Amino acid sequence: MNNSVGNTARLLWAGLRALLVLTVVCGVLYPLAVTGVAQGIFPDKANGSEINENGKVVGSELIGQRYDLPLKKGQETAAPDLKWFQPRPSNGLGTNSVNTQYKLILSGATNRSGDNKELIDWVKAAKAAVVKDNSVPGHPVSPSDVPADAVTSSGSGLDPAISPAYAQLQVRRVAERNHLPVDRVEKLVEQHTDGRILGFVGEPRVNVLQLNIALKQLVK
Repeated sequence: MNNSVGNTARLLWAGLRALLVLTVVCGVLYPLAVTGVAQGIFPDKANGSEINENGKVVGSELIGQRYDLPLKKGQETAAPDLKWFQPRPSNGLGTNSVNTQYKLILSGATNRSGDNKELIDWVKAAKAAVVKDNSVPGHPVSPSDVPADAVTSSGSGLDPAISPAYAQLQVRRVAERNHLPVDRVEKLVEQHTDGRILGFVGEPRVNVLQLNIALKQLVK
């Protein structure tokens, strides 16, 4: 009986010691080591790829933002503020009442198949809106010039970037709305176009938030 109690006590003590050691190693030392290495080697990414403007965090390189006019009475969806470059569509994933520039609270796709009527209607409406919004006097936009990312949301619904083609499509409208020369806005897009990662991974892209921050500085 005494031997049984003693063996049980030794096993419990061994289990408790293992629990304490693993808690310290896995729950304290390892997270501190990983955090220290991340902060030392790539602090920007470790802190969420924050984008700062005048010393204030205004967003992240990894999360898209909307640029809309204030919602009017009776409106369900705010109209885009056309003096800014617009991001990809982000259909139906909720709103954030704390920061109205963030229109998404969930990451996910629309889960509609390619022949889904609702998706087809969304794409047709989005294309018509892109043509209408970006056509300026003397320079109408043809529906065939509208790139796919202008009328479809990304798989995550949080895509912060658009294609150079979509950014270029918006140049004349943005220039006109902000009373800027077209060539200056075109140069701004070129300066904020990132190439393929390592030269062959992914596609060229333009971060909309960074581009609009640069545009804001240009307008001042």
